[in-house]
Amino acid sequence: MNLSIVEQAVNWYKTELHLKEGDYVRFFVRYGGAGGIQPGFSLGVSKDSPSTVGSKTENSGITFYIEEDDLWYFDEHDLAIQYNEKMNEPVFKYN
Repeated sequence: MNLSIVEQAVNWYKTELHLKEGDYVRFFVRYGGAGGIQPGFSLGVSKDSPSTVGSKTENSGITFYIEEDDLWYFDEHDLAIQYNEKMNEPVFKYN
């Protein structure tokens, strides 16, 4: 499972979560929501510290990651975090 993020999305997270170099951002499975791969679940986002990393990428000194326990959610898909200019926010794409 590969995780990628475009620079515009990184900048959005840096602003919204008040991130600085060396910080970690976790994408985690949560019950409820829409737009995900698994019905009834969606992705949450938090500034956090890693425990058991299943997948990660680093951009601008920020580490974005998914815990190993949450990899089931992706069902062998990769997560590409892109940016929607019209909505001015990141979007999740599953490949």
